[in-house]
Amino acid sequence: MTYYESTGHLLLTPVDREAPARAVRLRELGLGERADPELDAFARRVAEVLAAPYTGVNFIGEERQFFAGLHHAPDAPPSGYPARVLARDHGYCPHVVVRRRALVLQDVRDFARFAGNAVVDGSGVRSYLGAPVTDRRGVVLGTVCGADVVPRRWGTEGLAAVKELAAELVDLLHAREDRRS
Repeated sequence: MTYYESTGHLLLTPVDREAPARAVRLRELGLGERADPELDAFARRVAEVLAAPYTGVNFIGEERQFFAGLHHAPDAPPSGYPARVLARDHGYCPHVVVRRRALVLQDVRDFARFAGNAVVDGSGVRSYLGAPVTDRRGVVLGTVCGADVVPRRWGTEGLAAVKELAAELVDLLHAREDRRS
């Protein structure tokens, strides 16, 4: 579904009606407020699997995004991306969360909705691949994602891999929750 402001302009970030429930669930799980070494390690693994220079485990709150897991390859091209905290209207992960399905962008500049995003000009991101992290209650907590500063074909293999990684992350988060119970 496409959302417009009352002025008739296309919203770059879709309306997120599930944000309040997600924020409560993230607090219950203790996610989205601090860097997490285990999730940083998971993001490194995502980088290896996807061969992507920038990867993350991103939790989407009501007002911002927080990369609790983050990896920037040492030999990656210079870029301001990723940062631990991004505004909700930056990047592509909020689209994945609201749509509740994976997003593959070979070249973000090929799509008007995504080409105007602040991470394109501010950080040089040109391609993106992300999958939703949906917990056992059906709440989409955030994403597992990869990005590059050059256009690239992620292919069906990349799409399958990022979905599998998201499922692995859900298992990890559920195991943590079960240990605390």
